[in-house]
Amino acid sequence: MAANQTSLSSGKKVTFPSTDLEQQSTLELEAKEFDYSKRSQWLRAAVLGANDGLVSTASLMMGVGAVKQDIKAMILTGFAGLVAGACSMAIGEFVSVYSQLDIEVAQMKREKQREAGEEDQNKDGEKESLPNPLQAAAASALAFSMGAIVPLLAASFIKEYKLRVGMIVGTVSLALLVFGWLGAFLGKAPVVKSAARVFVGGLIAMGITFGLTKLIGSSAL
Repeated sequence: MAANQTSLSSGKKVTFPSTDLEQQSTLELEAKEFDYSKRSQWLRAAVLGANDGLVSTASLMMGVGAVKQDIKAMILTGFAGLVAGACSMAIGEFVSVYSQLDIEVAQMKREKQREAGEEDQNKDGEKESLPNPLQAAAASALAFSMGAIVPLLAASFIKEYKLRVGMIVGTVSLALLVFGWLGAFLGKAPVVKSAARVFVGGLIAMGITFGLTKLIGSSAL
């Protein structure tokens, strides 16, 4: 253990054992620091999955609502969008992560051939770090469903057409702001810019879907 020496007025030096407070403080600060880039993978799957579910399902419901005012048609469309979107997200994420897994396993095999001894020592740790396709697929499907359920709940109990459409737009707008803020907050990114970007993008998607469906539905096609 390191020691500190203090000179007294008599010229003698007294040695005190050092507690290494500075080193302990440094270690504590390093432990508290977090690399937010490590959150990027699951943050992308969670926030973007929920945002996709919210925007796509709301846009489908708004599109159908542009030509049909029946609440049953809107709810069935939204439910079909939820199921189809969740399955699509799960399958897409499963295939993507499985491809990543195959690449990493192949790389591990190549490294094992070159450095067999070192590979055996780190085998357990590398297995733990490998991506899990099933986990990624389930997380994507769940995130999409959580977003898609918002417009469904907003429209489920409102029979009057205009009020129902207004409730969908208002609820989805609020959810877009929340998702944008949450993603920026967890990733330590600019909150206002992220929330505004998600909000505007979602409204544009719903507006385009509503407008084009209304145009086609009112034409002779």
